[in-house]
Amino acid sequence: MADDKLRITKSLEKRARDEGFTAFGIAPASLAPITAKRLKAWLAGGQHGDMIWMESRADERADPQTLWSDVRSVIMLGMSYAPARDPFALADVEDRGRISVYAQGKDYHDIVKRALKRLARGLLESTDCPDGTQVKVFVDTAPVMEKPLAEAAGLGWQGKHTNLVSREHGSWLFLGAIYTTLELEPSSSGRDSCGSCSACQDICPTNAFPEPYQLDAKACISYLTIESKGPIPRQYRKAMGNHIYGCDDCLAVCPWNKFAVAAAANKAFLPRAELAAPALADLLAMDDASFRTIFSGSPIKRSGRNRMVRNCLIAAGNSGDAKLIPAVTALLDDEDNVVRGSAAWALAQLDPDRFEQEKDSRLSKEQDADVLLEWRAVDSSEPVTR
Repeated sequence: MADDKLRITKSLEKRARDEGFTAFGIAPASLAPITAKRLKAWLAGGQHGDMIWMESRADERADPQTLWSDVRSVIMLGMSYAPARDPFALADVEDRGRISVYAQGKDYHDIVKRALKRLARGLLESTDCPDGTQVKVFVDTAPVMEKPLAEAAGLGWQGKHTNLVSREHGSWLFLGAIYTTLELEPSSSGRDSCGSCSACQDICPTNAFPEPYQLDAKACISYLTIESKGPIPRQYRKAMGNHIYGCDDCLAVCPWNKFAVAAAANKAFLPRAELAAPALADLLAMDDASFRTIFSGSPIKRSGRNRMVRNCLIAAGNSGDAKLIPAVTALLDDEDNVVRGSAAWALAQLDPDRFEQEKDSRLSKEQDADVLLEWRAVDSSEPVTR
């Protein structure tokens, strides 16, 4: 029986490499009790913000066997998306928006899930696989704690930025899981190698880490630009800079990235030219149809046009680029309330005199309470202190 398990594991790992996975390991179908305790404490503290789905299925997330009682092993896999270009390259380019590395290529959900399904199918068809074996595949869309499971499977460890860190691939791994009824021999778990390093904590523009290994999602730029649906809280707007979708700052500064090789990344994740350095002026001019065209096949498409334009307005307000004023002003009449309010804020940053000229007529016509607040507010937002 032990020999059968070893053959299955070795065959799986080889097939996984053939499918483009660069990290592989087996985790037991249970997580340490401390994992559930930390999750519940994080949720109780409200640090998940509006991500209600994190709370609604917390028990299933905390224990694989609560999600599926028959699971006996978890096959954890990682696919590299290590960038060839410095993620900070556009940090000071005022007329461009910064999109997180993972979202510049094809949608990883599709790429990873297809590979997982092929791998799972190959497992079931293997002559070493016992009859009646069952599998389920997951990629970031179910109550699965991929990062603790990946650590348990030896793919790496959860760093101080709460993301997985790999000795071979740094912070650049997409994770996928195959739950199975097979009882496979677990891999050795990953060991924390962050040491005294605090680079990821120090770089965070919004101080989203209350302490090492803890993330307050409500303050995280990735949450603010992707998950949050309403106006961006004023205290974070300046700190966002030109981030318009996600943020890689805490990932990009990790010293373990020096071992990550861009050539090992799946070619499907190579950045599309129009997403590598998008012009804010072009994105501000998008309607729904052009948004869907530009972001077809991208994970960004899920966020919708209004959220992306909101983010671009914050970036425009931070840019100091007067050439963006016409595009910003045009959005003062947008149908979406959040876009209109964000446009008012951006105009106040770029051209205070024009803001005052527009103010009286806008106040008399505007019906939305949040937008009215933008017109009435003196910019009292304070930079996030360290």
